[in-house]
Amino acid sequence: MNKQIFVNLPVRDLDKSKAFFTALGYTFNPQFTNEHGAAMVINDGSIYAMLLTEDFFRTFTSKPLVRAQEATEVLVCLSCDSREEVDSLVAKAVAAGGTTPRAPQDHGFMYGHGFEDLDGHIWELVYMSGMPPQ
Repeated sequence: MNKQIFVNLPVRDLDKSKAFFTALGYTFNPQFTNEHGAAMVINDGSIYAMLLTEDFFRTFTSKPLVRAQEATEVLVCLSCDSREEVDSLVAKAVAAGGTTPRAPQDHGFMYGHGFEDLDGHIWELVYMSGMPPQ
């Protein structure tokens, strides 16, 4: 059986978050999307980000929610097929209202950059030369 991953992230405004990630080229699975959450497809069949309204997210934990603009609760890292894909996704994120917390990192064999989404979640993007295409 092929394993899947579902990264669950609390969001303040689900509609704005969906619009942000749609601007980056991501889609949502309507079967698992409603007014409480949206299943963002990162890699069809295996990787999803569940964008959950804060109130709904709280039903899954008794711990307080972290304000991602103030503290880091997770770094989500996605591989890309090229340096150009890394730069393109970062540019799309910034154009859609995201920010870049740091400059691109070029280590020769590995190139990375990233962005913060509207809720402050950090998304790292990395291209590693020599890795097989996805």
